[in-house]
Amino acid sequence: MNKGLEGVVAAETRLSMVDGEAGELIIGGFDVAELAMNATFEETVWLLWHGEMPEDVTAFRAALVERRELPRPTMDLLRGCAGARVSVMDALRIAAGTISLMQGDEALNLVATFPTIVASYWHLLHDREPIAPRADLSHAANYLYMLSGEVPDAERVRGMETYLNTVVDHGLSASTFTARVITSTESDLVSAITGALGAMKGPLHGGAPGPALDMVFEIGDASRAEEVLRRKIESGEKLMGFGHRVYKVRDPRADVLAAAAERMFTRGGDMHLYELAKAVEATAIRLLEEYKPGRNVQTNVEFFTALLLHGLGLEVPLFTPTFSISRVAGWIAHALEQRKDNRIIRPQSVYVGPKGRSYNRALCAS
Repeated sequence: MNKGLEGVVAAETRLSMVDGEAGELIIGGFDVAELAMNATFEETVWLLWHGEMPEDVTAFRAALVERRELPRPTMDLLRGCAGARVSVMDALRIAAGTISLMQGDEALNLVATFPTIVASYWHLLHDREPIAPRADLSHAANYLYMLSGEVPDAERVRGMETYLNTVVDHGLSASTFTARVITSTESDLVSAITGALGAMKGPLHGGAPGPALDMVFEIGDASRAEEVLRRKIESGEKLMGFGHRVYKVRDPRADVLAAAAERMFTRGGDMHLYELAKAVEATAIRLLEEYKPGRNVQTNVEFFTALLLHGLGLEVPLFTPTFSISRVAGWIAHALEQRKDNRIIRPQSVYVGPKGRSYNRALCAS
């Protein structure tokens, strides 16, 4: 039995290839670095949905722009969520189900509204009125604008764009598999994406970038890195941002986001946090090899996700929702792919319970 379906091939896909042994990630035929650091997010979404880069993304971008506004019942529901102080991921999951209220293309509606849901709820959660989306800004720029109220400069937009492109798809992850399972029942796209959000919320999938940043802040100074990290390892504590179930070498997404963070922090004029994070990373890798020789535990995407998103001004509760703003495009691509050659996903289970029981009504009544 393959517990957790590890090693079981459940789908063929043209969307992304994850080679954990070689540390390689291909998205839509492009090496992740080539795509992430050059394409706009709109181009990446088109690539996943249509299989080729668009000759002109203008019309597609306009189609997303015109769908950014939320239905009134969705906004009312977000106000109720803020009153109950639910998490941002819970609010996103709750609001996502209401996108069925919108007319037209469900795929476009979902991708277009996710940034508006997250940014609007963030303001409501902090007793502020939401900032309306702007039609003259790209998907990444508009999200940053709705969070801060300021039009971001080109470096911040490139940083966000690189992040969104890097995490848009990653093979048959738990949330992606959830979306494909729901789609395989011939359910609707909104249901598939709402289910995927439920999987993404779990800390074993989308919820670890925050703790990775907390560890860097806890260390505070590079001179304390070895002392703090040794204590954590010796007490059996996991070093967040290191190790990956799939990658047996360095996560290629970590290199892309490290480069994006370096570029953004360098041009922003404050390298202290970046240099601290790099020192912590180097010490952690050295100590992990010392304590776990031959395991080759390397940096994963979470470590530099935390650094980059923090540099963009996002607080920790926004990290996983921002991940979802990207990955919703990948979930949709998988759902569309599942529809083209569908067979309901129905794996078998092995029964390990008792047999031969007799029903005793008198015993049950007592």
